[in-house]
Amino acid sequence: MATAFWDDTKKRKATDDGGFWSSGHVPTLIAAFLYFDLAFMVWVLLGPLAPQIATTLALTPAQKGVMVAVPTLAGAVLRVVNGLLVDRIGPKRAGAISQIIVIAGLFSAWMLGVTSFGGTLALGVILGFAGASFAIALPLASRWYPPEHQGKAMGLAGMGNSGTVLAALFAPALAKLFGWNAVLGLACLPLSIVFIAYMVMAKDAPGAPPPRRFVEYLAPLRQADAWWLMGFYAVTFGGFVGLAASLPIYFTDRFGLTPIQAGYATAACVFAGSLVRPMGGALADAIGGVKALTGVFLAAALTLTGVALVDGFAPSLALFVLSMLALGVGNGAVFQLVPQRFAAEIGVMTGLVGMAGGIGGFYLASSLGFAKQWTGSFSPGFLIFAALGILAVTGLTLVKARWRRDWATAGTVRI
Repeated sequence: MATAFWDDTKKRKATDDGGFWSSGHVPTLIAAFLYFDLAFMVWVLLGPLAPQIATTLALTPAQKGVMVAVPTLAGAVLRVVNGLLVDRIGPKRAGAISQIIVIAGLFSAWMLGVTSFGGTLALGVILGFAGASFAIALPLASRWYPPEHQGKAMGLAGMGNSGTVLAALFAPALAKLFGWNAVLGLACLPLSIVFIAYMVMAKDAPGAPPPRRFVEYLAPLRQADAWWLMGFYAVTFGGFVGLAASLPIYFTDRFGLTPIQAGYATAACVFAGSLVRPMGGALADAIGGVKALTGVFLAAALTLTGVALVDGFAPSLALFVLSMLALGVGNGAVFQLVPQRFAAEIGVMTGLVGMAGGIGGFYLASSLGFAKQWTGSFSPGFLIFAALGILAVTGLTLVKARWRRDWATAGTVRI
């Protein structure tokens, strides 16, 4: 099973000089980031392309919501699969397999064409393999770093979710020039380049324990803390990826923006959330993940409530940026906590927590589409998700004292 591994030499070195960069394996950290970044770029690709696809295929608001949500649901399920593969064959090989599947799937979709709503759903399942990169890239980086640097390592590797910015910036413009189906083929080019770099730079950390029986992989689910962490990530990452996939549709439908303008607005929001993810990990290292998450949930609830109530593009955009900043910090903060509680199960826990985040994203993206179709407004979807943020704060209040008392690392690392 995957573990956050560091040998005694690395541990002593990290303790002696206190340096993050000297405490792990930098080429692997860079490779994990690049893999994660490009994988996230294509994972949310249907979101920026949704306005053009919906026009071509005459999709309803609900169908648009489901279309952009399916990759997040598929990614959620496949993250568990990838978490198991990481523990069985190692993160480097698991990542190589996943990248080949995504490149082959996009190439096939480009060659054959996507001509129906069902075809977009099939493509969404393939793109789920890209979203499942989360369960590979983070353990690949995490295994090299000691506990006191887990927040920074996981945050830097996890900053690959900035790939969603690339999709929002470039996909609509490329679709206008060449057609949206051509974008699927063009995406294979950077994916192939990163695949080569990944194979050259990435290296599995030494000392991984032998694989265990299948039932042992799910042992963390017998612990209440696993469910709490999964729930918290369903709000932070679910909100982030759900908004990343849905904002192009929201901006075009709500304010009449062109797909390219909506892409730029979405990119601004997504960039904010991606930029602060490593800062969220570092903040959690400094003040504790519990304190960081408390502020995150309150801020997300307030800003999403504001989105549901205000009129006008400018205030909505400002609130979305603030919301994404909060959710990005939360993504880093949750993964400062995960290895403190489940260091020996980091591979499968990354998959399980990531799965919960994907489910949260599927809920938000699909609920916005259904809210628009059933009520004529996106607001109910935002308000319900804001309520989940308040519920998360309540849950965090219930468990924080026990976490700080009982977790093994509580005496040396801020919880």
